[in-house]
Amino acid sequence: MMTKIDTSFSVASKMSKAPHAVVIGAGLGGLASAMRLGARGYRVTVIDRLDVPGGRGSCLWRDGHRFDLGPTIVTVPQVFKELWAACGRDFHKEVEVTALDPFYEIRWPDGSTFSARQSIEAMKSEVSRLSPGDLAGYEKFLDDSEKRYWFGFEDLGRRSMHRLRDLITTLPKFIRLRADRSVYAHAARRVKDERLRMALSFHPLFIGGDPFNVTSMYILVSHLEKNFGVHYAQGGVAAIAQAMAGVIEDQGGLMRMETEVDEILIKGNRAHGVRLKSGEIVTADIVVSNADAGFTYETLMRNHDRHRWTRKKLHKARWSMGLFVWYFGTKGTAHKWKDVGHHTILNGPRYKGLINDIFLNGKLSDDMSLYVHRPSVTDPGVAPEGDDTFYVLSPVPHLGHKTPVDWSAEKDAYLAKMTKILDEQLLPGFAAHIGPSEVFTPETFRDRYLSPFGTGFSIEPRILQSAWFRPHNVSEEVAGLYLTGAGTHPGAGLPGVIASAEVLSQLVPDPEVVKT
Repeated sequence: MMTKIDTSFSVASKMSKAPHAVVIGAGLGGLASAMRLGARGYRVTVIDRLDVPGGRGSCLWRDGHRFDLGPTIVTVPQVFKELWAACGRDFHKEVEVTALDPFYEIRWPDGSTFSARQSIEAMKSEVSRLSPGDLAGYEKFLDDSEKRYWFGFEDLGRRSMHRLRDLITTLPKFIRLRADRSVYAHAARRVKDERLRMALSFHPLFIGGDPFNVTSMYILVSHLEKNFGVHYAQGGVAAIAQAMAGVIEDQGGLMRMETEVDEILIKGNRAHGVRLKSGEIVTADIVVSNADAGFTYETLMRNHDRHRWTRKKLHKARWSMGLFVWYFGTKGTAHKWKDVGHHTILNGPRYKGLINDIFLNGKLSDDMSLYVHRPSVTDPGVAPEGDDTFYVLSPVPHLGHKTPVDWSAEKDAYLAKMTKILDEQLLPGFAAHIGPSEVFTPETFRDRYLSPFGTGFSIEPRILQSAWFRPHNVSEEVAGLYLTGAGTHPGAGLPGVIASAEVLSQLVPDPEVVKT
């Protein structure tokens, strides 16, 4: 079971004279940044308003059921291995990850299915079974995906894009790779079957993007899956967060949980610490914000003039969708629904129409598509013996649309629709077995994570909101301030968030040259 971090930890005496870095937020980006800074020789304090580390990657326990609140898959475990190695440690000795096969199953209303696998031969077999005429196009799509992986992830995603010349020098490659084309448009050029087009294009939804508008660079996810596989961390992503917090404390860092930052303090156009909600001032040589980039600029820097990330610009930005997530346990069902695996995607009757309602129209539709997480088939510790634990997610509009959804009025009706779909299409009779239950709406994300407009993934990763156009890892508003996490470069998703800390570490000066 998740334990709270000991907030009474005393900073080791050997670190007492080292430059001080304050990290706002113990999400995975903040924890990864703190680890890298600690390894560099900084004295680090991490401050978070929740009682356990992990942010969206934390968990709740209810009657013996563990509800993993946010990310559920690990697609590039190598980024964690490299992070731990930078701290002189071995990730696989501290966190157990299990490779999944199949990765997930996609189901359509007509009864057809598609299972994503790591084996290229298994994937070709699935494509041939679903749409034999699209096999050649699928093979071309995989080649396209690999090219974009090497450029988009291993190159751009692991270095800073804060200078305009960084953008200018990459434009020719963007043009050659048709980054102006959407993920769906690229899939549609390669395959004809609409089901297969969906199977190859839905991945941006995992990082808050509209597949019909997000740049085709994100087809690189197909190569990530094929090359690295899809994994599950035993104990959930929360176990990774707990291990990260342990590394920080071993380095001499301090975890201050249940403590909220009210404002970033700025003097002479340089960040020099933070003021807490309690009124306490914590001085620092550098400040790292793992709070959402929008919240960082609009709220934590509310008393400082900003020339780029103004309130007007932030409110004009395209933001990721909101999430309606139902966490529930079921009693005595461990051997029921044997055809339901770890990850299942249930498609509604519409694809583009539903996406448009969510991202463009801001409308809560009657139909829905669902992602169902059943970790108990891989991790027995997630539920009492003989029971199951589920996480069911439906993308919905964020709260920033002209007429936002009133979830206090709509939650029960939407939950009833979700229950009906699950009963009819995946888990017949499950409602009679339900035990503990929690529901998160966009309003929960707004209040729990201080997420602008209750979004699930910060700023949407469209082409003009990515790379140089995204909030930079080193702030252009004030010296000594750095950003990490989903709202900054390279973007959302576990690999992107962990990579943001790697990029940040490249930008922060060596401790010996930092002046207090």
